[in-house]
Amino acid sequence: MDESRHETADAAGASRASVDVVRVEAAVRELLAAIGADATREGLVDTPRRVAESYAEFFSGVGVDPAIHLAEPIDLEEGHEGELVVMRDIRFRSMCEHHLLPFSGVAHIAYLPGRRVIGLGALPRVVNTLASRPQLQERLSEQIADALAEGLDARGVLVVLDARQDCVSMRGPRQEGSTTVTLASRGELAGAGQQAAVLTLMGRNERQGGTDA
Repeated sequence: MDESRHETADAAGASRASVDVVRVEAAVRELLAAIGADATREGLVDTPRRVAESYAEFFSGVGVDPAIHLAEPIDLEEGHEGELVVMRDIRFRSMCEHHLLPFSGVAHIAYLPGRRVIGLGALPRVVNTLASRPQLQERLSEQIADALAEGLDARGVLVVLDARQDCVSMRGPRQEGSTTVTLASRGELAGAGQQAAVLTLMGRNERQGGTDA
């Protein structure tokens, strides 16, 4: 493998997508020159390397199929369908593809199992894999819902993301206190009545979800 590429592995041992750190470093040096900064001065001389290492982490989900985290489901007994599963406050961070600025917050996930369930640790891994690429929050919500609906053959899925967008809080309108909430639903959890009940369990009627990360 090209030594200029950097590979790491997540907690589940899944191979992360590689990032060409040499090319990233060169691009950062050019960017620093383009804004009039001296990339050779103390304080900036190691910045290209630091950015490249950060990007290897931020974009580790590029080219990685989130279904790998759902590959070992637990089959339920014949004739039994699983009860609703809700996991709240899954922290995530991603990079807005429009400005390459971060957005971060929490994901709340609910799914109605069919004949299969998955270990709870798989849910944050699915979220983080899909978040670790250039993203839009709206698309991220949909991709998480699709991954769970298809990977688990779930009867229903509901995903809520509550995040602070740095491209909104740090530039342009500079709305520092604002957060964005997106929702995606599938199957039996797509109806308004079902959604209202699940959103109550998620606490969406009582709190805004810790987006102070």
